[in-house]
Amino acid sequence: MESIIPIKGNVRHQITLDPTVWIFDDRRIDLETFFTSDYVEKDEIEEYKRDMGAHWSREIMEGATFPPTLKSEKKYEKTRMLTGTFGMHLNHFVNNAKPAQDAHTLILETSNGEEHAFPLAQADELILKFSEKGKPILENGPVYVLFKDGSNLNDPIRSVNAIRID
Repeated sequence: MESIIPIKGNVRHQITLDPTVWIFDDRRIDLETFFTSDYVEKDEIEEYKRDMGAHWSREIMEGATFPPTLKSEKKYEKTRMLTGTFGMHLNHFVNNAKPAQDAHTLILETSNGEEHAFPLAQADELILKFSEKGKPILENGPVYVLFKDGSNLNDPIRSVNAIRID
């Protein structure tokens, strides 16, 4: 099984995706909570600015202190990464490939010859699941494609080996 997925076709930049390294990407989504609770997509930059402003204000008022829970928080995050189920929004990668103005279709090519076509505007409705209980998806992988509404959660698109933009 090949773990590299190319984005090709009518794009300015043909790129390759390596789902085996996404576990370290801050854009990853915890799929165990994504489909079960009211998930709110965060604006990472605004959240960072707010947190840094609060941290700066606290350091000015109290001086620099390191919370005693810092080590346990890091240990919890590591454990969560090793046991969690994660995915990534497909639109991050499609936007980086820069589809041409006349491109209208996103096609998921599978290793068994099937093609699943979607309007290009629907790229933000697709999630690439790359990890199941802390393990990379090896059987029919390297990713499963899920719809953002969870309608194909039990029957995802499997064996995706290329993404073509037409």
